[in-house]
Amino acid sequence: MTILFIPASELKQQYAVLGHFYSLHFPGSEPVECRSVLEITARDSERDPVADAVFVMMNPGSSRPVKKRCQFVHAGCISEMQTELVSTVPDTTQYQLMRVMHYKCWQHVRVINLSDLRDPQSGSFAQRYAQLEVETGSTVHSMFSAKRSAQLSCHLSRKLDGPIVCAWGVSNDLNLLIDRATKAMGSEQGVTGLAKPGQEGKYFHPLPLLQHQKEQWVVQMLERLNA
Repeated sequence: MTILFIPASELKQQYAVLGHFYSLHFPGSEPVECRSVLEITARDSERDPVADAVFVMMNPGSSRPVKKRCQFVHAGCISEMQTELVSTVPDTTQYQLMRVMHYKCWQHVRVINLSDLRDPQSGSFAQRYAQLEVETGSTVHSMFSAKRSAQLSCHLSRKLDGPIVCAWGVSNDLNLLIDRATKAMGSEQGVTGLAKPGQEGKYFHPLPLLQHQKEQWVVQMLERLNA
């Protein structure tokens, strides 16, 4: 399969990105900056509230709101949190998803994460989420926490034949989060992704280091989705 690797400058014109950003507050500690969900939609059509597909990624990375605005949420009340979407500056990973959207003719893709913690460095993120759970005794930074099951169910909603695409990476530092997510999605249909051979629960991330690998991920993902 051969495709044109669409540049980011064109993708920006085709798709709009909205996200829900919030500050998560635990008693006795500094607030933690988070993002719960991201919605990518085609600009040339009315946004269908029902997503064509849901991608499950590692964490929000470096995407940020266009205008600094953050909802303040107490950890104990996170199950009652309202989703307030704002215009978002996408990161390079999201352009990979837009490329898949383009070739699948999808109008709306939703992105959720193993953890809501905003951190562009994967190594730093792994340390932060582990430390946060030890210090607070809480897992509510994750959509897959049992206390957020209603939110998860809402955000996994999609069209009847829409897939859930796992693309959270293959780091062993994520094993705990992956196990939670896998169990939480155990009854879902259409869960897929580019699995690492011999590594249960590990799915290749959309943004590998080298350019030819980025192109390869898009091609292989399209082949998987079209199979």
